[in-house]
Amino acid sequence: MPNSRVVTALCGALLLAGCGGPEPRWASDDVVSRAVYQHPGPTSITLFTARGRDGSGAHTGLLINGSQRVVFDPAGNFAHDSFAERNDVIFGMTDAMLEAYIAFYTNENLELLSQTMVVSPEIAEQIMQSAMAYGAVPKAHCAQSVTDILEDVPGFQSLPRTWFPMRLHRAFAELPGVQNRLYDRDIAEGIEAPR
Repeated sequence: MPNSRVVTALCGALLLAGCGGPEPRWASDDVVSRAVYQHPGPTSITLFTARGRDGSGAHTGLLINGSQRVVFDPAGNFAHDSFAERNDVIFGMTDAMLEAYIAFYTNENLELLSQTMVVSPEIAEQIMQSAMAYGAVPKAHCAQSVTDILEDVPGFQSLPRTWFPMRLHRAFAELPGVQNRLYDRDIAEGIEAPR
């Protein structure tokens, strides 16, 4: 009889995002350079966890505010022809784009948890460069890809390598200085997707 933990892990991975390989996208240098946005706030990273109403994790994303602000949305569905995207890194995360991202992952089925941590400019840049170099992420690998990116970064080595967004969320909550926020449907209503 198969190990029940293995069966649970496999079922959970399949339920997270379905089947399928990575979906590579590669915006031109010109499109990316026009999209670059530098946010005036402190250098930071924000772990986003989309959570089902039943408490299960549905998706993991990572907002990086360094020399520019981008979101690493591994195997995510937040996409549009007008976005400057290279694989799963979306450039030009203005406040309006960030609101649209939050609204996209906040609906009648999902709420979005954010965990923000201020980091040095060097750490933010290291994480951003790792995300840019990671490549397109296959479905159901969102949490695993984020832990791959963070595993060698000072201050984040305690995070487990995991397939499960909620396990990563709980471990991230143990890091010092993390600021938590919950976005539910009421907060996200009225935000329009960028055109």
